[in-house]
Amino acid sequence: MWRNIRIAILLIVLLWAAVHTSFERYGSTRWKDPLWVGIFPVNADGTTTAQSYVDGIDIGDFADIGDFMAREAHRYGKSLAEPVHIVVYPQVRKPPPELPRDAGVLGTVWWSLKLRWYASRNADTHGRAPPHVRMFVLFHDPSTLQTVPDSHGMQKGLIGVTHAFASKQMARTNNVVVTHELLHTLGATDKYDYSTGVPLFPIGFADPSRKPLYPQDQAEIMAGRRAVSTQSAEMPEGLNTVVVGPATALEIRWASH
Repeated sequence: MWRNIRIAILLIVLLWAAVHTSFERYGSTRWKDPLWVGIFPVNADGTTTAQSYVDGIDIGDFADIGDFMAREAHRYGKSLAEPVHIVVYPQVRKPPPELPRDAGVLGTVWWSLKLRWYASRNADTHGRAPPHVRMFVLFHDPSTLQTVPDSHGMQKGLIGVTHAFASKQMARTNNVVVTHELLHTLGATDKYDYSTGVPLFPIGFADPSRKPLYPQDQAEIMAGRRAVSTQSAEMPEGLNTVVVGPATALEIRWASH
């Protein structure tokens, strides 16, 4: 009897989670009102360089994300003046749980549950309105590493974890990554080859009808890089040379077909 009761409770919890996720998914991509995106900065490595950078962050550091989303939304016929409203919240002292590289399916599920719990406990809005999407941006001292760890965007819970360099010179590139993970939380999928990092044709190309095809002038946001040749791609310098392709627009409900 008790076993049946425990199973019933588990099924109810899973059903609630599924329904809640569906409502989150629908609400985040209605595009009838601005989507509030909260930036929660984190000193990822504990260095004074990263802390100094975090202390100096303001809303202007992320303004081009809102500009990009407005420009691209209008290109797809969305009339909302401000599709995405960026808000910077105070620093989060504790970093989010890491996703192990060899996590597997069950490990990834367990990590996602831990991340949702972490976000519920650490995304302190200090009395301000809570955001729809919570983006934890972890800043690293660029003198200590050449590449940052992988970033993640999770649709369930509308949570993103982005690793970035604590450098004003790299702020525009950081925002490409933040935007990429933001769109993951809204249902967009990657459009590059996981083994090579090269954009997938045609969905990962900004202009798949271009002649000659290479090099591409711009990057598709979910490909993350500008295709230079069949085997190479370059990271864009900023969101001014990035577009939302038709496949991504369909996934985030900017397009219907």
